[in-house]
Amino acid sequence: MKQFCLGLTGSIGMGKTTTANMFREEGISVWDADETVHRLYGAGGKAVPEIEKVFPEAIVDGAVSRPKLREVIQADLAALGTLEAIVHPLVAADRQTFRSENNGLIVFDIPLLFETSADQWLDAVLVVSTDEDTQKQRVFSRDGMTKELFEDILSRQIPDTEKQVRADFVIETASLEQTRADVRDLISQLTEKLSHA
Repeated sequence: MKQFCLGLTGSIGMGKTTTANMFREEGISVWDADETVHRLYGAGGKAVPEIEKVFPEAIVDGAVSRPKLREVIQADLAALGTLEAIVHPLVAADRQTFRSENNGLIVFDIPLLFETSADQWLDAVLVVSTDEDTQKQRVFSRDGMTKELFEDILSRQIPDTEKQVRADFVIETASLEQTRADVRDLISQLTEKLSHA
């Protein structure tokens, strides 16, 4: 059966996770970049022994401690490059396995989609967006979120306006009902496209 790889992205607080779950609820397989890294960092994860070799101080109870890893990266600018050289190939291999095990419409939930040039291998990109007030409301309701952290995250993401220009599809996430309706519309549109491909 043919495959259609749809990328899903959006800036922090734009409703990406909620939208990804709506695709799952409609029976669509979703690969989640963050969840994959979480698994690779967890006890028994494939990234743990490799990271332990270079940053032993970042390992706590057999798993990668994100706060400790953040400290290492803040103290040493070259550390991020070293970390990415370990993690990126493992993430890519996991993504490839997911891709080989699924058919039809499949979704790739990737926070830094354009930033990592993932749009080059995807069939289309969906960007989720909302107004600035709603975004801030969602972000600051998260545990441990500060103005500095929010600004730091935003500084590493392509602005929402540019994402929308580069996207094939944009879904506004202000209302859950409307978002769900738009997700269903997009699924039927892409499934229809696949059946005629």
